[in-house]
Amino acid sequence: MKIAVDAMGGDFAPHAIVEGALLVSPELPEQVTVVLVGDQAAIQEVLGDRPLPGNIEIVHTSEVILMGEHPTKALAQKPNSSISVGFRLLKEQAIDVFCSAGNTGAMHVGALFSVKSVEGIMRPAIVGFAPQVSGQFAVLLDIGANADCKPEMLDQFGEIGSIYAKYTLGIPNPRVALINIGEEEQKGSLVVQAAYQLMKVNKKYNFVGNLEGKDFFTDKTDVIVCDGFTGNVILKMAESVYEILKSRGVNDEFLSHMNYEAIGGSPILGLNGNVMIAHGISSPLAIKNMILLAKRQVESEVYLKIKQALS
Repeated sequence: MKIAVDAMGGDFAPHAIVEGALLVSPELPEQVTVVLVGDQAAIQEVLGDRPLPGNIEIVHTSEVILMGEHPTKALAQKPNSSISVGFRLLKEQAIDVFCSAGNTGAMHVGALFSVKSVEGIMRPAIVGFAPQVSGQFAVLLDIGANADCKPEMLDQFGEIGSIYAKYTLGIPNPRVALINIGEEEQKGSLVVQAAYQLMKVNKKYNFVGNLEGKDFFTDKTDVIVCDGFTGNVILKMAESVYEILKSRGVNDEFLSHMNYEAIGGSPILGLNGNVMIAHGISSPLAIKNMILLAKRQVESEVYLKIKQALS
């Protein structure tokens, strides 16, 4: 298995990326290799006198897509960027998964142009993870790829989210809930009400109804479905709660699960391959945990399971 990571992506690249790879290296099985895609000299500078572990490789690239660049233009104008080369390797199946804390738009566009969407997927969705009071995590989608969603898209998010939770998180019959302003099926916007009607008759997953904000962390579901606008607001609010309480000296196990570093990465579901994005401010610990999550995703063959379900 080869897990490729964009060494030049993120606010603290390449330092955080290289250090994260070194951090995870001793924990990886013999058959797993981390491939750092980026400028070899910059990577070597971070390494200093430390030897490169045998399970880490470098693929040299000479260009970088910066955070503020236009995704489509940057991919076209910088074919030797770490993101462009990473997707080329993924398309050629030279790697099993491509991860980056860099330009999210470029990662999304690059994925759609290289490995493309699974046939039948309306829109790929970005997955987040919502900590639960039990210590487990619920899958949350979408968290930003699709600000506006049709009812049919929310229904499909329920299906692919359920497949992800089953095969990657090992939950036998994941419960799927729809974010809403009340538990009753007639509550909410017209889009959410229509989505509810589709989801309650869909036999491909275990729909348990609406989920109110007050129950977001209370183990009432395993998969939480919403549009990307709502999901992104919820995720960033949770991150801010963690930062505020941490700054006030609050120490709690549940609170620590709100830290973005706890999971490290967010898969993009609905693609013909494994793609994962990370927070732009990712630390070495976040990169380490993203690589471990990427390993689980490759092992689960979840994108193939989604492909089979929609064929």
